[in-house]
Amino acid sequence: MNQSSTSQLTSARPDSHPPKIILFDLLTALIDSWQVWNETAGSETLGRKWRMAYLKLTYGCGAYRPYETLVEEAALASGLDISFAERLRENWHNLQPWSEVVSVLGLLRQQHYQLGVVTNCSDRLGHQAAELVGVPFDIVVTSDQAGFYKPDPRPYQLALDLAGVKAEEAIFVAGSAYDLIGTAKVGIPTFWHNRIGLKAPENAPLPMKEMTTLTDLPAAINDYIGA
Repeated sequence: MNQSSTSQLTSARPDSHPPKIILFDLLTALIDSWQVWNETAGSETLGRKWRMAYLKLTYGCGAYRPYETLVEEAALASGLDISFAERLRENWHNLQPWSEVVSVLGLLRQQHYQLGVVTNCSDRLGHQAAELVGVPFDIVVTSDQAGFYKPDPRPYQLALDLAGVKAEEAIFVAGSAYDLIGTAKVGIPTFWHNRIGLKAPENAPLPMKEMTTLTDLPAAINDYIGA
């Protein structure tokens, strides 16, 4: 699946429930975490290799294992010393949101949406990363808190439960197409912010829209809900 950032919505909103909360993947949809991995590893090639090894472990993990342990195992699998995992934690404060994130989230807040994130991370690092976005969130759910890694449906469902909303009253913005697998099981309509051109797994459902910048998100949501 490789739709352009201007691709049409796959469907209009099928019911009368207005969305109450916009949920986001944190470390790819909102934050350029790839850059910190690359800088820690010493090059984009090594950083991406390490991050992809970590993602493979995470998506196959299911029940939560310590995030830091997976990062260490991925480093070793990528030919890096285990000490690189500690360097990544030390560099975590360098995480930065994509350039348009603050303005887009501010606009969504003005439109009276609650905002939340669902992230594959430990509680400590997940909340630290959420604070670095620069916009307060109503809901922050980590895989540590949920006891399972995405795309298991339980982290998404926990976010709905904490927000007190039904799946059809939420919208999710994915950073990876694996999110589409998890949100489909819960029934949350999902957009995909595919900033760096990730490939979707063959079994991933289509998003409501795929985009390369979050600047397109408010208008896409309005089109979807018929606003």
